[in-house]
Amino acid sequence: MTAHLLLRWIHIAMGTLALGAGASAMLLPKGSRAHARAGTLFFGAMMTMAGSGAVLAAFFVPNAGNVMGGLLASYLTLTGWTTVWREPRRTGRLEIAGALLGAFTAIAGFRWGVEAVAGTRQMLDGYPYQLYFAFGGAALIGAALDARMIARGGCGGAQRTSRHLTRMCLAMYMATASFFLGQAKLFPVAVRESGVLTVPVVLVIGAMLYWLVRVRLWAAVRRLRAHRPAALR
Repeated sequence: MTAHLLLRWIHIAMGTLALGAGASAMLLPKGSRAHARAGTLFFGAMMTMAGSGAVLAAFFVPNAGNVMGGLLASYLTLTGWTTVWREPRRTGRLEIAGALLGAFTAIAGFRWGVEAVAGTRQMLDGYPYQLYFAFGGAALIGAALDARMIARGGCGGAQRTSRHLTRMCLAMYMATASFFLGQAKLFPVAVRESGVLTVPVVLVIGAMLYWLVRVRLWAAVRRLRAHRPAALR
């Protein structure tokens, strides 16, 4: 009982810290020391929050859907942070561990998805089979990309930046949706019915898309301009 209560409070505290640190990292200038510190704090808080949530759902309040969420959030956070922690075009044991975690998450998602389909209501522990297959599919795609990156000896440039952005923003999306939508009951009825709780979730996705376009598309445009003949510039 004491362990259960302790883990629950750790989960809540770290989730709150992750939301604050993640929002700061998204707002601070990219590449700055403040951004790096906020990102590292987000990494630590998210890993603790997701890990404690998975342990709670696995051993104290059994729920396959919550275990799935904890595994996927941990995977996205670990691989997103490792991308910029590691020097460009290098890989190591952490990248291999991340890929294995992604593969394990995918297997668990598909297994629980099949169990949910076989159920009378096509649900497992209160979650529909689509959630398990969606999370498992996302983990499988991520693990496949990890394997390709490791085989190529790492990544650099815009590819490295976009990999970091995508995974950290998706982890932030999971934390934001889990709190504002998954715990909507904590807010007054007027707030819930106003639709304002969806705003933070939409902002996270919008910010991710904005930075991906800026990193990948604008970088491609700059490269094209750099290779244009001088007479055409």
